Amino acid sequence: MTCPARRDLGLLALRLGTGAVLAAHGTQKLFGWFGGPGLDGTAQGMEAMGYHPGRPSALASGLAETGGGVLLALGLATPAAGAAAAGGMAGAVAVDAPNGFFAQSGGCEYPGLLGWTAASIGLAGAGRYSLDHATCHVFDRHWMVPAAFAVSAAAAYVVIGRRAKALAAAGDGGPDGGSARE
Repeated sequence: MTCPARRDLGLLALRLGTGAVLAAHGTQKLFGWFGGPGLDGTAQGMEAMGYHPGRPSALASGLAETGGGVLLALGLATPAAGAAAAGGMAGAVAVDAPNGFFAQSGGCEYPGLLGWTAASIGLAGAGRYSLDHATCHVFDRHWMVPAAFAVSAAAAYVVIGRRAKALAAAGDGGPDGGSARE
């Protein structure tokens, strides 16, 4: 097997695994699948974590994860998919970061890795075994990479900043002293 074929096969495996995990996580939020809370439960959780209003926050988070995950798995609109998923995971990292890095203490290890991986795929591209390649990269142009990541970073900055201000105004630095989970 040639090096380019191995690279493309590796990207396919990475996209499928990461996309499936993100999509499953998002469908828990949106539809209550896989034992998740569904949109209403997620909205309540978002409110408790300081993301206001809860329902639009839950919807945005669920769509970023589900949509970004499905598109990553398919290798379609890869820059936008990776940026959207990474932006959504940035919100989860903001909740978990006060608990440290490692997941066993409620830290940001897991959402951080998902976001980093999604962003890396968005930057690297989907490879030859993808819908982007099959459609001659109609949704994966060079200019789309900086545009998608700039929009996602700006949105994450605004949303996380609003949460930080709301928590500071409440005077507690975070729900349950910063121990709420995504």
